[in-house]
Amino acid sequence: MDHIHLMKVFVAVGELESFAGAARRLDMSPAAVTRAVSALEERLGVKLLLRTTRSVRLTEAGGRYLEDCRSILASIAEANEAAAGVNATPKGELAVTAPILFGKKFVMPSIVRYLQQYPEVDVSAYFLDRVVNMVEEGMDVAVRIGQLPDSGLKALRVGKVRRMLCASPDYLARHGVPTHPSELHEHVVIATTNLSPRAGWRFGLTDEPTMVRMKPRLTVTSNDGAIAAACAGLGIARLLSYQVVEEVASGRLQVVLADFEEAPWPIHILHRESKYGSAKVRAFIDMLAADVRAKGLD
Repeated sequence: MDHIHLMKVFVAVGELESFAGAARRLDMSPAAVTRAVSALEERLGVKLLLRTTRSVRLTEAGGRYLEDCRSILASIAEANEAAAGVNATPKGELAVTAPILFGKKFVMPSIVRYLQQYPEVDVSAYFLDRVVNMVEEGMDVAVRIGQLPDSGLKALRVGKVRRMLCASPDYLARHGVPTHPSELHEHVVIATTNLSPRAGWRFGLTDEPTMVRMKPRLTVTSNDGAIAAACAGLGIARLLSYQVVEEVASGRLQVVLADFEEAPWPIHILHRESKYGSAKVRAFIDMLAADVRAKGLD
């Protein structure tokens, strides 16, 4: 069998951890999928999958080979696109990831406009409040907020956001407006587990950066929940500026301790480095970057 075909079958089985699932994805019979994986293992002389009657798992060698296969198949697809002139017309499948609220507010409008402009592209959007491994999870484009670690990814800076404290005018009228981070111990605090860890909140004082240990009255896993609680007058929440721009503009929330905020966090659009440019990726990044910058997040 063709080696590239065998690799495609193995990637499907490895990603889904299922021969039946791979057969459905590839529109093949389960028996053909099983034969292909067996032929690949025989050709390589190594066990790639551990099979039982109930499960399919990657071996250590299989896990490494899966990553290599993904990279090889992506390079082949991009080379084929370049040779066929696909760089002139975006087509194919595009996978995009971003933080949940940022995705809803800023990325989704761009995706809708992109799909309307390029009818030959299908987009899968993954809005998650965690760092997605672009290579392992097959993402083409990612939005990241915060400082970037060194990596082999290309990054385009498109803006910045502030991490700030806010509360409803009603809450502040009842409990007073704090004038220093140390006064937060006298207030009801709302924390989000993905942004404001229980250990403490850091403040970027110009002469003495400090960490204030917090004991939240409410801890939630979603920023939506923290915003709702703050708007309802429960207490003071720490959120990113783009998450509460409408609430602050309408007066439902009021920013406090602005003089003690840390330096702004950068917003980047990431994509994987490639020898060949992909029209679908380039076109989407150009559109998303222009849309985000137009929102004035710089």
